[in-house]
Amino acid sequence: MKPVVVTLGVILLAVFLFGVKFVGVHNDLATKRETINSSWSQIDADLQRRADLIPNLVETVKGYAKEETGVIESISNARAGMMNAHTPQEKIDANQKLEGALGRLLVVVENYPNLKANQNFQSLQFELAGTENRILQSRRRYNEAVKDYNTAIQLFPANIVASMSGFQRDDAYFKTDVNARTAPKVSF
Repeated sequence: MKPVVVTLGVILLAVFLFGVKFVGVHNDLATKRETINSSWSQIDADLQRRADLIPNLVETVKGYAKEETGVIESISNARAGMMNAHTPQEKIDANQKLEGALGRLLVVVENYPNLKANQNFQSLQFELAGTENRILQSRRRYNEAVKDYNTAIQLFPANIVASMSGFQRDDAYFKTDVNARTAPKVSF
């Protein structure tokens, strides 16, 4: 009778320890997933701030560069795409289009010295630059959170808990545009 009680005690202890470990790993994975959500919320707020600045910037440019309607239209379309995006991946894709359109706008601005000297435009450009820096930092934190989560769900024993609990890999990373990797050629 005594060996049966000891064996039962060992089995119960093993089940208890397994349960404690399972709950701990599950909670850690849930925390990592919420870190991703929190990081994404910060990016979303920064992207919204930029989207809110763009109409003012566009209106300022319109006053000076009336013939540049194609660039202004592409910014408006890209902003609309950003506002209509719902998932992180959709917003990442829309953000890349918006960045390209803003880059073209800044090239156009170079052709209008009076616009560059306009105090309102300078203020908006300064705010936009600050927002872009915030977006860059938020992207880094988000990508780090996604990497940390994806790594965690692949490691033992978390991979077992992840598969049993429905935690899945998240591949919504912000990536550099292929064209941005090459340095522009400058010639004098």
